[in-house]
Amino acid sequence: MARYMPITGIDNNLHSLLIDTEAPLDVLHDTAAYRISAVTQLLENLALREETRSDTVVLQDFARVLAIPLRDGCDLLDVIGRRLQAQVSAP
Repeated sequence: MARYMPITGIDNNLHSLLIDTEAPLDVLHDTAAYRISAVTQLLENLALREETRSDTVVLQDFARVLAIPLRDGCDLLDVIGRRLQAQVSAP
């Protein structure tokens, strides 16, 4: 695994947002947990509202804004999983 891995979801050849795959596992986990819990809190807030009225464009923008940190969190969890698997596989 390369030292720096670009985050998923950016459709270009020059990556500017990277994950340090050699960062301590607790730092990677904390970063992933922060992003995923932020998305979860917003979605729970929306789900618990009595009434939600919005047009399609606003909902698409809202979904896109939530997808970005959720994808970041998944990318970080992927790095954690690979690192843990490598530790288990190491002799």
